[in-house]
Amino acid sequence: MPSNNAGDAPHAGDEHDTLQRPNPYTSESRWRHQESSAYLRFEGQQMIAGQPREPTTGNTTGDLADFLNKTRIEPAGDGSHAGANHQPLTVAAGHAEGENQPHDASGDGGGPGLNDGKEIVCGPLLNYRRMEQGNWIGSVLVVVKGGGKEQLYKPTLALRPASAGKQLATGTDGVYHAPANGTSSDDTLIESSCLYSDSRNTFWQFDIVVPMGESERQFEYEVPEMRYSTDYKPRLNRFFIPALTESMRIMFHSCNGFSVGTDEEAWSGAALWNDVMRKHSQVPFHVMVGGGDQIYNDGIRVNGPLRPWTDIKNPKKRREYPFPEKLRAECDDYYLKNYIRWYNISPFAYANGQIPQLNIWDDHDIIDGFGSYTDHFMRCAVFRGIGGTAHKYYMLFQHHLPPPPSTFTTDSTASQTDGQGADPNGLLHVHVAPPKTDESYIWGQKAGPYVAEKSLNIYTRLGARMALVGIDARVERTRHQINYPETYDLIFERLRSELKKAAGSDQPIKHLILLLGIPIAYPRLTWLENILRSPLIGPVKFMSKRFGVGGGLFNQFDGSVDLLDDLDDHYTARVHKKERTMLIERMQRIAAEFSVRVTILGGDVHLAALGRFYSNPSLKVPVEEDHRYMANVVSSAIVNKPPPQAVANLLARRNKIHHLNPETDETLLDIFDKDPGDSNKTANFNHVTMPSRNYAMITENSPNNPAVQAESAAAAPVTNGEGPASDHAASTNGNGSHQPRSFVGKDGHDKLHAGEVDSGTKHRSATLDYHGRDNDGSLHVRINVEIDQHDKEGKTQAYGLMVPLLHYNKAAAREHVPSATAESAAAHQEAPHPKR
Repeated sequence: MPSNNAGDAPHAGDEHDTLQRPNPYTSESRWRHQESSAYLRFEGQQMIAGQPREPTTGNTTGDLADFLNKTRIEPAGDGSHAGANHQPLTVAAGHAEGENQPHDASGDGGGPGLNDGKEIVCGPLLNYRRMEQGNWIGSVLVVVKGGGKEQLYKPTLALRPASAGKQLATGTDGVYHAPANGTSSDDTLIESSCLYSDSRNTFWQFDIVVPMGESERQFEYEVPEMRYSTDYKPRLNRFFIPALTESMRIMFHSCNGFSVGTDEEAWSGAALWNDVMRKHSQVPFHVMVGGGDQIYNDGIRVNGPLRPWTDIKNPKKRREYPFPEKLRAECDDYYLKNYIRWYNISPFAYANGQIPQLNIWDDHDIIDGFGSYTDHFMRCAVFRGIGGTAHKYYMLFQHHLPPPPSTFTTDSTASQTDGQGADPNGLLHVHVAPPKTDESYIWGQKAGPYVAEKSLNIYTRLGARMALVGIDARVERTRHQINYPETYDLIFERLRSELKKAAGSDQPIKHLILLLGIPIAYPRLTWLENILRSPLIGPVKFMSKRFGVGGGLFNQFDGSVDLLDDLDDHYTARVHKKERTMLIERMQRIAAEFSVRVTILGGDVHLAALGRFYSNPSLKVPVEEDHRYMANVVSSAIVNKPPPQAVANLLARRNKIHHLNPETDETLLDIFDKDPGDSNKTANFNHVTMPSRNYAMITENSPNNPAVQAESAAAAPVTNGEGPASDHAASTNGNGSHQPRSFVGKDGHDKLHAGEVDSGTKHRSATLDYHGRDNDGSLHVRINVEIDQHDKEGKTQAYGLMVPLLHYNKAAAREHVPSATAESAAAHQEAPHPKR
């Protein structure tokens, strides 16, 4: 019989349909009205339209399902029914016989066959969390078809040290089966814990703790006795962890998806992930850092359940539009299906099971521009609703954490409070695990203004001498604020505690990675902001409303200029100046206090660049002693299409030298000495912004590496370039015969230290044979840029530079103390700079 349970998912294809009308032929008895032909005809029409059922808090069929499960389902065996002349009756919790069974949420196979809790529709997904007492700690997530209050099968993960050349043994049905005695003698069996389960899917998580050793180690894992909805996802996955005395090799990416309307085939799909896996097969990555937009959910307003809302022309009516339980269920189904679809995309699917992930999120993980529209519009029910729903699946897929028990609806006041109280409609036939804490997270103190949850910031150690702090710049974001002041206080309190503890050990932190969703050392577009906010734009907006003139200039949400939400998102936006200055100055003080080099990772802007903060040249501070020198690696997008060449060239024209405060300057580095391959992606004058898909690699030049030897008699040993040493550079490791050039007093339009000399394709860090092979403790940075968008293999051109260690000299720097407050520095930020 048709179900009236709110836990039932909306069905595929319902995104364009109108809201369901209640069945007028329903009787008082939930059982008797099956006999009504009028009821069945009406309900059949509704089912043809693919409509989800209206929620109810009344009696359910749970008791009946429990009885059927207990008395008629055969005990779980090995999953094989060969030779049997029957199939066991399988009823998920909350579904009586004859009801609609949970549909295939994968969108990528699996079909309507046996629902026994053994079909993986997404995963395994591998995450890294932290190091502790010589152990590497992470987790694995699998998403299984079907579920509810009670799960039909509890999977186990088998983990073992990897054996070179070992092949995965499978049965004739293509399913991996454990050895006859249960497991291999090398296996560690890890029990699963259920994070979340409803009638559609169950999220099983496995905690992994493996010991680190004197050398790099490789492990393999699998989930025995399980089927997969895709035939290409590896059943046996392997990953690498560094030696106890080494730092991690980092792969950094952002904008891992396509904007609405992009011709994905014209951009060869997710081609650059092929290049990632090639590099991984040569020199494996230990961690895959996601800088936001790991998935694009913008389609929810185009071909999803928010299309009717988006089509409303009147902004006031759009703001007042409710977000009832029915719409919440439809949006929930959209986010779930989109995650499963995207995380099953090849070749990204290979990477996310073999390279441990560490992520923060950004707007497209929710919807384009979330948090940066006007406050009165951001507080509308629909934005609050999708903010909570997107956060739910962000927690599950990207952090392997239990979601809140409920998300926002206008039907329940329980779901509208700080921390999302339990909403009965959203919890019918649903299991949600209790909250799970982990030392790698720094939780905000209060809920965000539009997502009724606390921000999820990250601190974790990346091996022996490197750490990472990631700031959640989306939960607390408004048009005028990126994070709460108290959240910054928590982050810096934790940083000081961790760095102080490390400083007292035999492995102090030498490099601190600051992970941001958006670049912070980036060209200003204040002039464009001024134009778009000026009274001149008013007549254009009027013409757009009345006659459709310039319709593409204004967004579909609050009617503002479409570019404004992107500009307001940037740290360099006028409204974020003080907050930006405060953040950098506090990082400067951390760098000075612990003599740790800060390097920033940021994405979002769909092009590659390398920004830097550094001491004002008048202070004559060498970069090796300069706590203000911070490189901002801008790497974006790994999948989405880049902006037009004209935009990249415009940004290059705006690459002025800016003053963060009287002691700190900033500008982009000329790193792109040529366009990738034989392409023509930029103007001849543009060497600072590259409009081509890309991702980055960051590797420490470990002090444990052997001494660098001369490559050949024809090529003298050099620090950077692969060719002969020039007269203005010398080796930093003592192998060169040239005297180092003096960089003291140079401005940012020049090279500031030896590691920037020959930056680009000629830098030794741009070649895998030399990348990370020096031994001076510096960082090698390599940005891999796509050569041809039509190449499905995703071949790239590499551009590199080196970031030196910081040897902070307190005595020499005493007279050059950073400004005490952001307010005192703000007046200097746009001060003119003498021409070169």
